[in-house]
Amino acid sequence: MPGLSVNIDHIATIRQARRGVEPDPVAAAVLAELAGAEGIIAHLREDRRHVQDRDLRLLREVVQTRLNMEMAATDEMQRIARELKPDLSTLVPEKREELTTEGGLEVASRIDFMRSYIGRLKESGITVSLFVDPDERQIAASKKTGADWVEIHTGSYANARLEEDRDREFTKIAGAAKLAASLGLRVGAGHGLNYANVARIARIPEVRELNIGHSIISRAALVGIERAVKEMKQLF
Repeated sequence: MPGLSVNIDHIATIRQARRGVEPDPVAAAVLAELAGAEGIIAHLREDRRHVQDRDLRLLREVVQTRLNMEMAATDEMQRIARELKPDLSTLVPEKREELTTEGGLEVASRIDFMRSYIGRLKESGITVSLFVDPDERQIAASKKTGADWVEIHTGSYANARLEEDRDREFTKIAGAAKLAASLGLRVGAGHGLNYANVARIARIPEVRELNIGHSIISRAALVGIERAVKEMKQLF
């Protein structure tokens, strides 16, 4: 059974709508852990649209499970990560105009750059994950960079409307997870997963962690974050 890491970005999104102090993403992280989350995720974007630098510093002090800092592969984010020393850094693609991350990293054509960038993070004792599409070429390239984990992008599966399309995307994810594990990479999965579609992904044997944010925070707005986290974990 995979663990659950909860992304608290959209608690910060609500706060930033008023540029105020509530709701507090750090408090949300504490409650999520109390409800059984095995990890907390926060994406520090270059434009600081939701999570702020101060949030990450406080999360580093408060999180008792594992803090996963999602970040673009930039010099600024590398510097922050090396100072903060999260338990895990997940490198993700990032465009300022996007509402949320739209796809996986292009790793295969940037192996040398990624190897050097990841090496600097690992010098600081940080475990590194790459957010990639369920594509064998990207999985194989991820291994060559020295990454420890891959997080397989499940967005196409989550967005599929027809059963045959969902089945096809699931097959890609399962195959990518199997390949990654065979190469010695630890495997996570996430993006677009919700209470209706998560169970099938959770049954993939190689998937060790599910990374979920928006659907949990959406339900938390109605029932509270502790209940939302517990209800998600019951589906695994």
